[in-house]
Amino acid sequence: MAGVKFLVLLCTSLFLNVFFFSCYFLISTPPPPLPWLPWARLRLSWTRAAAAEAEAVAALACSGHGRAFVDGIIVHGFPTCECNACYAGPDCADLIPDCAADADSGDPLFLEPYWRRHAAGSTIVVSGWHRMSYRTTNGYISVELERHIRALHRAVGNAVEEDKFIVFGSGSTQLINALVYALSPDNATSPASVVATAPYYALYKSQTNLFDGREYEWKGITSEWINSSSVSTTNLIEFVTSPNNPDGLLHKSVLGGQSVIYDHAYYWPHFSAIPAPADEDVMLFSGSKTSGHASSRFGWALIKDQKVYEKVVQYMQVNTMGVSRDTQLRVLQLIKVILAEMEGKGDIFEFGYKTLKDRWRKLNEVVSSSNRFSLQQISPQYCTYFQKMRDPSPAYAWVKCEFEEDEDCAEVLKEAGIISRSGTIFEASSGYTRLSLIKTQDDFDLLLQKMVALVSKGGVSSI
Repeated sequence: MAGVKFLVLLCTSLFLNVFFFSCYFLISTPPPPLPWLPWARLRLSWTRAAAAEAEAVAALACSGHGRAFVDGIIVHGFPTCECNACYAGPDCADLIPDCAADADSGDPLFLEPYWRRHAAGSTIVVSGWHRMSYRTTNGYISVELERHIRALHRAVGNAVEEDKFIVFGSGSTQLINALVYALSPDNATSPASVVATAPYYALYKSQTNLFDGREYEWKGITSEWINSSSVSTTNLIEFVTSPNNPDGLLHKSVLGGQSVIYDHAYYWPHFSAIPAPADEDVMLFSGSKTSGHASSRFGWALIKDQKVYEKVVQYMQVNTMGVSRDTQLRVLQLIKVILAEMEGKGDIFEFGYKTLKDRWRKLNEVVSSSNRFSLQQISPQYCTYFQKMRDPSPAYAWVKCEFEEDEDCAEVLKEAGIISRSGTIFEASSGYTRLSLIKTQDDFDLLLQKMVALVSKGGVSSI
């Protein structure tokens, strides 16, 4: 009997949500017409069922604390809600008591509300026969997507792309080792030394060690090499993350060698000021941090030297034969929306900046009321994109535990119900830990609540 009641309620909820969702989109602004597409004469046929299913599933509100997906779990013939952390129940309405605030991962779900507002423009329909071949019109790369990525860099002003080749990867993650391989010297008597400045993104080290190539090896942090008499900048590969993960600071090469990989995953106006376009020889970008679509697994590199570019292409051909063409189609549509909405009311960078600036301000207010914790210092800076001074809006809070007895800062926060990422993972002191500010609003609200409770317990050292 309980199952029947649940089914009736679910059906009623589905109907009402579809109704209101349809009303919303009927009065919303339609996507701009394409010049070659005769909208007035076009009658949909084979796309209608797929479109109806997509809208019906998207209409499930899940109490505002979750979402449903077309490929989600089906129960009794109906899609189900996937709840945000610390929420449960068939419609995600139940807050789980004493649930820990998970601020560990860099899952960029803070941009999900933006894409819900731009559902019409960002939606794609993929036919069953779309791009079945291994290759496209330009090998493994969509010509249109490359053109739009270059246009995005020019419009944002965060990178010089005119004199550089471009290569796609399954996330910037895949390109990390591809670039290390490509920059390693051929037929060298000793492997290239791969280094980074602490605190650094841990995947640089873990990938270099995992793939264990004969041409390269991990050699630690740059501070150990600065005054070394044995250092040879011709056989060094230095990772520079700017803005840095975890502290959001803009960095330059420390060693000044010939082979430097600049990871600019966060060099977009919602995370950082853009003082000038980046113009390094090797630059890495991530689709997940640009639009928030981490699951699409898309990234790209801008490369000046043709020989390095050709080695990266060779690596990608042997490794995966390119990036999924379905992913490239989706990213193309997303970038079209971003470009069309830039500097208007629907600017994704303005939306993201305001969201993160507000979160940073609220967390700063809490932490600054205690002498037990501190955050990284980021000053306001002029941004060429917004054409004004902008306040900080970092993706992460780099927390320092100031008391001597708090030797393990991640453990201190864990005892208070906050899951963070220990500073040791970034090859920094255990007195630091990282908090993600880019997850859902539910995640941030719970994090802030836990931090308020932790700080209110007292900020005076017992030593």
